[in-house]
Amino acid sequence: MQNTPKSFRKFKKVPFFLSVVFLALSSTALVFLFWQINTNKKLTIAARTEWQEEEARRYEIKSLAILLEDVAAERTALDAHFARSTNVVPFLDSIEELARKVGADPEVDSVDPAPSGAELGVTARARGSFGAVYKFLELLENSPYELEFTAVDIQKISGDKAGETWEIFLRFKLLSFLP
Repeated sequence: MQNTPKSFRKFKKVPFFLSVVFLALSSTALVFLFWQINTNKKLTIAARTEWQEEEARRYEIKSLAILLEDVAAERTALDAHFARSTNVVPFLDSIEELARKVGADPEVDSVDPAPSGAELGVTARARGSFGAVYKFLELLENSPYELEFTAVDIQKISGDKAGETWEIFLRFKLLSFLP
């Protein structure tokens, strides 16, 4: 052992061993932290993807709600054009309202659904001045409902030039009728 240098003889093995153990622990900790970071990264990506899908779904729901609000007015207008067999009353009320609007006194005599169920036969009359009766007829022709007149009869009932009373008798088919 005499050939070994002096500095090597003083070399302590305990600090070297501790250094190797510290290196091994540090390497193990580094690998563990790297693995933990990768796991967290995968969880973050999955959470972000789920969040984006949920956000897209909420956006679609909001878009659909806005679309339904926009279409609601159009649907109301479209529903006003058709009368349903389950509820003919709004249609009849609208006819009477048109007559009252121009100063005529309306009366619906009969309502007969066609055997096919595709149209509705209506017989009505209104009384008032000639102008009111004529305007009532014009309003019916220009109503949002699709009507086909089968009979129209306008007669002077009573009165003189200053206070004449006229009556209009109408028979028509409602073609925009849903069974």
